[in-house]
Amino acid sequence: LYANVRPFKTFGKATKKVDMVIVRENTEDLYSGIEFKLGSTAISLRVISEAASRRIAKFAFELAKKQGRKKVTVVHKANIMKESCGLFRSIFFEVAKEYPDIQADELVVDAAGYRIVTAPETLDVLVTSNMFGDILSDVAAGVVGSLGLAPSANMGDRYAMFEPVHGVALDIAGKGIANPIASILSSAMMLSHLGEMKKAKAIELAVDKLISEGKVLTPDMGGTAKTVDVANEVARLAKEFLSEL
Repeated sequence: LYANVRPFKTFGKATKKVDMVIVRENTEDLYSGIEFKLGSTAISLRVISEAASRRIAKFAFELAKKQGRKKVTVVHKANIMKESCGLFRSIFFEVAKEYPDIQADELVVDAAGYRIVTAPETLDVLVTSNMFGDILSDVAAGVVGSLGLAPSANMGDRYAMFEPVHGVALDIAGKGIANPIASILSSAMMLSHLGEMKKAKAIELAVDKLISEGKVLTPDMGGTAKTVDVANEVARLAKEFLSEL
């Protein structure tokens, strides 16, 4: 499961309409876990291979093509990490030549973080290495409102696994206040992947209406509703929308 796909979209009456996808390489980089100590010094190895870089770049362009998106942006730090990020960047632009109908551009990672905060509506598909994708995803989640709104998919050539971006949140375990929307939207991603497009659309429309109305929301979104109340309301609205599609 080499591709971590994280879509970020604003729902309801948001002032900025955001609709972008972060595609994160899932197998390499500093998260490879190759670390050791040499005396009093700790060393981590950053692994970036041509094969994995080409695979994730092609995945990002194919995703853009499938979803009718117009631009793919590679995020890197090649101005400093000239070998590892330099390789990732150069392979991206090689692959981009195979997709002349899709715009290819680049952002240095710190500029990408700034752009996500200040002008997220200008971004479409971002493709990046493992650690950068992990960090930028949380920034993007804050921009769209909450980590509780961020779904994700881990995808390979044959298999896929879907889960929310957020962690287990042990500090609120058992309180019934966790936001279930990220998990619900992850299930919509799964349905779309399986070809159940109407069911996926019904869930997305239900979430949009729920947030627009603002009546049944968990505390992280300014509401007082319990987890089960939000889940039940999304299910009710999705059923209504499904009957109309």
